[in-house]
Amino acid sequence: MRLFDKNNHFNLANIITFANITCGILGIYFIVEGNFLVAIILAWIGGAFDIADGKIARKYNLSTEFGVQVDSFADFISFVVMPSFLVFYAIEKSSTIDEIMVGIIFIFYIISGLRRLIEFNLKTDAGGVSKYFEGVPTPLGAILLWVLYLVYSYGVITNIYVVSIIVLSIAISLNSKLKIPHP
Repeated sequence: MRLFDKNNHFNLANIITFANITCGILGIYFIVEGNFLVAIILAWIGGAFDIADGKIARKYNLSTEFGVQVDSFADFISFVVMPSFLVFYAIEKSSTIDEIMVGIIFIFYIISGLRRLIEFNLKTDAGGVSKYFEGVPTPLGAILLWVLYLVYSYGVITNIYVVSIIVLSIAISLNSKLKIPHP
């Protein structure tokens, strides 16, 4: 069956990864439309797909270089770009200068996430799983941004400069030397 053919780009593991990409793209759409709740639900569904694709790939020997690259693309959309858009669109900027400053920080976050994923791919073999991540993995970075969104939305932190410093700290941690245990 072609779903379990390692050489088929549309094998079961990759189809699950494509579903993650779909969740990320739809999430960005809903963020721009102002429907943050649907976007967050799609983000968590995308996260479930991200866990499932790796497990399926390892269980059925479907891990390939193509799959590794597609998985990182999915991570970039769903765990870097989408949560960045969520927090950026949620923050009420009071001036053009605020919007430019916050925008630059989020661009830095997105570039940091992309750099982290590229570095990860350069160090990873298809199907290999290390004991530790070096630096904060992008799904964990996304969770931290989602928590920041909630903290901001519920008025715990309302200062956009504090929010920006937290985003900057998470961005820097993506490419740090921190050792994070692999689940």
